[in-house]
Amino acid sequence: MKKLAYLLLVLIGLVGCGKDDQSYIPSIAVNFQAPLTDPRLTKLNSAGGAVVINGYGVAGLLIYRTPGGSYVAFDRCSSYQPEKKCAVNLDDTGLTATDPCSGSKFLLSDGSPVKAPATRSLRAYSVSVNNFNIFVSN
Repeated sequence: MKKLAYLLLVLIGLVGCGKDDQSYIPSIAVNFQAPLTDPRLTKLNSAGGAVVINGYGVAGLLIYRTPGGSYVAFDRCSSYQPEKKCAVNLDDTGLTATDPCSGSKFLLSDGSPVKAPATRSLRAYSVSVNNFNIFVSN
């Protein structure tokens, strides 16, 4: 009877470990740095500005300067079916980014989804500014 209970407990544990975490944006080492005077970052000179930097993370970086003047950064890989590595694009509104594969929309201020089918936020990275240089890492 103890063996049966143990076997049942193991099976429940295996079934309970679904694939949900595997379908989230992979964690890839990111270490981007540039002077804020870099021409690629010109739009970050004012609050509400956003830029795309390719070649980092899964699908590139999206860096946004919040209305309060701080910076946030996200992987461009959509959180909806991330295995497709569909890169979100900045919208003309300057407030959201859209996944062209699914139509999902994400707020630039915190990466949260605002339009289905996505239900998870974009992968966020740490941002710091020191001596007029911006650093994005995980």
